Amino acid sequence: MSKAEVPSPPARRAIHSVVGVAALVWALWLTGMVNGDRWALFADNWFMSVTMVFGSFIAGATSEGGGAVAFPVMTMLFKIPPPTARDFSLMIQAVGMTAAAATILWTRIPVERRALVWGSLGGALGVVLGIELISPHLPPAATKMTFLSIWLSFSVALFWINRSAEREVRDKIEGFTTKHGLLLAATGVIGGAISGLTGSGLDILTFSLLVLRFRISEKIATPTSVILMAINAAVGFLWKSRWGGGMAADAWSYWWVCVPIVVVGAPFGARFIRDRSRLFVAGILYVSIAIQFIAGLLIIPQTVGLALLSVSVFTGGVILFRLMALGGERRLEWLRTHGRRLERPNLPRT
Repeated sequence: MSKAEVPSPPARRAIHSVVGVAALVWALWLTGMVNGDRWALFADNWFMSVTMVFGSFIAGATSEGGGAVAFPVMTMLFKIPPPTARDFSLMIQAVGMTAAAATILWTRIPVERRALVWGSLGGALGVVLGIELISPHLPPAATKMTFLSIWLSFSVALFWINRSAEREVRDKIEGFTTKHGLLLAATGVIGGAISGLTGSGLDILTFSLLVLRFRISEKIATPTSVILMAINAAVGFLWKSRWGGGMAADAWSYWWVCVPIVVVGAPFGARFIRDRSRLFVAGILYVSIAIQFIAGLLIIPQTVGLALLSVSVFTGGVILFRLMALGGERRLEWLRTHGRRLERPNLPRT
């Protein structure tokens, strides 16, 4: 092997991480498949294996969790009930995004660690509330369009802020205070509740808060959101399986045929995005969200009530994200003026 072909130390760490995590999960998975004689599941559920080839890679590479791909495909294309799709999304992300999170941490990809702590605390409460109090009362079509409308509003907000390719971004939350922690936790509650409804949500809202309000680079916010969603999915999986009536039986069947795929796809997605620009990350999000929303309009029978719900959720999301962006503009202005004096205890912070 020539000198130019020798992987760099960070590349070797990434390869070792992906291979190590995949080997461990594959060993456990094979044990479960053999002991339970579950090989026949592939014959009926192969379509989910194919879905998660793409879903797991997108999950590791962007702020979209694997559930953000699985949920719309399952509910709209394959007509799977939203609660089953939600259960599967939580279950598969607990494996795939945890694998991606391990790669992120092992290869020392930068993240906002305080956002992980505060966002996870709020997200744990939110996902339980979503599973127990919201999901049982929202009709399937409304659940699907709520999911799609929230994502569409996010894409509009992200496009707005990225009009300038050279916009100023930061690599951490500067001047962090308890107020910022509470804001992250409150956002976590809302995002976690959406996760409890659709299997994905904490990642998008926390990503939005970091990018729009705190002006963190997408290259920092994306791996942060991946780890957050891994934690949130694990909490939702544990709660639903232990105290929430158990996971849907079909969700388990889908899970078994997807585990060996996502444990490789998500880490490779995380590694792939490491050397890409933030605008490249944003571009992936624009395309995937637009395709999902258009497909939803074509597949889901639309009614006046459903259209009003979609417009309301979309409008509310745009307003929320726009308020985040305006707060971010004020924060940048403050940082430019006072950024070098953040250590002074009597300095008011924004």
